[in-house]
Amino acid sequence: MKWKVLESKTLFSEPWFTVRKDICQLPNGKKHEAYYILEYPDWATAFALTLDNKVVMVRQYRHGLGEISVELPGGVIDKGETAEQAIRRELKEETGYAFDSVEEIGMVAPNPATSTNYMHMFIAKGGKKVAGQNLDATEDVEVLIVSIDELKKMLRENKIVQSLHCTCIFYALEKLGLMNY
Repeated sequence: MKWKVLESKTLFSEPWFTVRKDICQLPNGKKHEAYYILEYPDWATAFALTLDNKVVMVRQYRHGLGEISVELPGGVIDKGETAEQAIRRELKEETGYAFDSVEEIGMVAPNPATSTNYMHMFIAKGGKKVAGQNLDATEDVEVLIVSIDELKKMLRENKIVQSLHCTCIFYALEKLGLMNY
C-alpha cells in the first residue's frame, strides 16, 4: 500500500539533482518523520551495434568512484525530449555514430527506495560513424568498439561496473537471442 505524504520540503536543488525530505504516514498509521528522496531526470542508454554488429562502448572518468569506467553510451533526457530523441542525441554527441534504428527495450529504476527516476534502455542498430564527438566541456570520452564476445568477456571479468548499463546489456543480449555465453 502507498504511503501518504503529509509534508514535503526541498532541501537542495540543482538542475540535475534535488534532495527532498518527506514526512509520511504509513499504511499502519505510523508516521515516518524524515524520508529523504533524490530527484533526478530520467536517463537513456543504448546497446549500440555498428553495421558489422560490433558494440559501441565508451570509457570515461567517473568522479564518484574516482575511476575510469567502461560503459554504454547514454545520458540525461532533457526537458522536452523523448527518450528516443535523447538517446539518438547522446549517441551522436558521445561517439559520433548515427543509427538506422533505435528500439526501446524497457525501463529500470536506479534505486526505487530513494530515487524518482528511470533509465530507458535501447538497442540501436546499423551504426555508422558520421561525425566527430561533440562533448560537453567536462566530458572526456574515449570510444571503444568491441565484439559481442569481447563484451561478454568484460561482463564475466567484472570489467563493467555501472550496474544500470550491465542491466541494459543483459536485456539487449536476451532480446537479440545472444544471452548464452
